[in-house]
Amino acid sequence: MRWLSLLAVVALTAACSGSEPEAPPEPAPKEAPAPKPDTKAKSKGKAADAAPAKEWKLPADANPALTNPALATKEAPKEFKVKVSTTKGDFVILVHKDWAPKGADRFYNLVDIDFYDDAAFFRAIDGFMVQFGISGYPEVNEAWKASDIDDDPVKGSNTPGMVTFATRGANTRTTQLFVNYGNNAKLDGMGFAPFGEVVEGMDVVNSLYKGYGEGAPRGRGPRQGLLQKRGNVYLDAEFPKLSKIESMELVE
Repeated sequence: MRWLSLLAVVALTAACSGSEPEAPPEPAPKEAPAPKPDTKAKSKGKAADAAPAKEWKLPADANPALTNPALATKEAPKEFKVKVSTTKGDFVILVHKDWAPKGADRFYNLVDIDFYDDAAFFRAIDGFMVQFGISGYPEVNEAWKASDIDDDPVKGSNTPGMVTFATRGANTRTTQLFVNYGNNAKLDGMGFAPFGEVVEGMDVVNSLYKGYGEGAPRGRGPRQGLLQKRGNVYLDAEFPKLSKIESMELVE
């Protein structure tokens, strides 16, 4: 619960004119800390009695930058579009580099190396946002967990359809993103800088599976730490209804 306390402190710090601002409708889109080593042979919960899950191995021809972030250093153009193909259909993100240059460059490189292929929309909360960006391959998560980028000044607002990086705090953006469902302008003052917007297929974004709700332990959804450590083996066994990204590609 430490990060919930931090959220309250941030809200108090941001207060103006002697009044406390209304808290966000749900906890801010945070990244969980890197998971601790697993010292138990078997995990607890539903997976213990489940049938063997599909084995997820990084393909031999995968981009080498997936396990070596130092190779993902391309500079993004001023504007670019990304087509996101999902198990629910397709949508398109238009990125404006001048909104958040560091975030735009990071997203451009992640799409270029196919980082998001097979990744799940693991936290979807109706009226708030949908979060994704943890790889289905544990070795990829391990490689990228400390590849932070600095914050960008917040120029846009977290209104419906805006795309923004999640964080663990100041200057800790890595790979996780969220698309705003509601008007989350309250996140602007907390350092969440939108870098793009959904310009086609918002109906697809709205249709992504939300049945698990908030992540554990607050809700019924996946634990980020277990997802980072076990990847899609964990999700396939315990959260089979989640919508997933099939591919992302840069388009003209």
